Amino acid sequence: MKDLKNDLFLRACLREPVERTPIWLMRQAGRYMPEYRALREKAGNFVTFYKDIELSVEATILPRKLLGVDASIIFSDILTPLESIGVKFEFREGEGPVFLNPIETPDDILKLKKFYKNDVYYVGEIIKGVNEALNREIPTIGFCGAPFTLAAYMIEGRTSRDFKKAKAFMYNYPDAFKELLDKLADMLIDYLNFQIESGADAVQIFDSWGGYLSPDDYREFALPPIKKIIKGIKRDYQPVIHFTKGVAGFFDDMITSGADVYSVDWMIDLSDVKKKLNGKAAAQGNLDPIVLYASKEIIKEKAVSILNKWGKDTGHIFNLGHGLMPDMEVEKVKYLVDVVKKESVR
Repeated sequence: MKDLKNDLFLRACLREPVERTPIWLMRQAGRYMPEYRALREKAGNFVTFYKDIELSVEATILPRKLLGVDASIIFSDILTPLESIGVKFEFREGEGPVFLNPIETPDDILKLKKFYKNDVYYVGEIIKGVNEALNREIPTIGFCGAPFTLAAYMIEGRTSRDFKKAKAFMYNYPDAFKELLDKLADMLIDYLNFQIESGADAVQIFDSWGGYLSPDDYREFALPPIKKIIKGIKRDYQPVIHFTKGVAGFFDDMITSGADVYSVDWMIDLSDVKKKLNGKAAAQGNLDPIVLYASKEIIKEKAVSILNKWGKDTGHIFNLGHGLMPDMEVEKVKYLVDVVKKESVR
């Protein structure tokens, strides 16, 4: 932490004094950037892209160069570690990930192999490469998908509007589903520890599909493995960020996970988040990304509203409630970053 030129993000995560609110954006390296599209074209396909150390480092540092964000999140995918345990998938244009050997019965869970960090060595090299390329200007964030989100993909076989197959499996085979979540938690502990060993300054757990559960099911299935992961992470100063999309119905449960930072979407009021956290953890969020399709006047108004909801206290990292989209305008994204930097000065 001492070697960083700009450690605003980390100080906010750890609730230490800051001069202004730090900002980074989920999916900040993406197809909305012409420079990113050029790198992707060079790679040929998405899997080749995130396994190519040089191209991934270039993609990761683009938002720092073009937007001036306060943290870099490594260019990778939440599915990356699954290959090591024998899960086969491919990314299809217009469809996203498609699993070639989805889990259909409890016996399929027994076929999963042990995770080896050497299988994802390139992730560690990307982290080292980013730290070197940016000369430690800003912190580097590593990440993983949450066990429920990964399990939902593995059973459903692809993305879904309702994850009907995955939830039916959960209800019909609750013990087997919990066993799967536990195996994934063990894998993710090793995976995140490897990222921190490689030089990640913080890690984020993405529970993209946790919001598809009822509060009871969230408490029973999704939350325990996340608690296990956070408890199992070996770290010095490195904060853990816990993001669950669609969290409004069970935010009180989410904040028992033991994370340092809770990242929330736009469906919960940030002033309520602040009250509930009561200085015991930091918050990240929570602009609706669709606001970036509006005029600059509206973007500024909505961003300032979020800043005002938190106030001048530390412990807030400005972010979106979900990721940037491929058809957004770079100019408006940059404008948002500039507005937050200017309007949040203490």
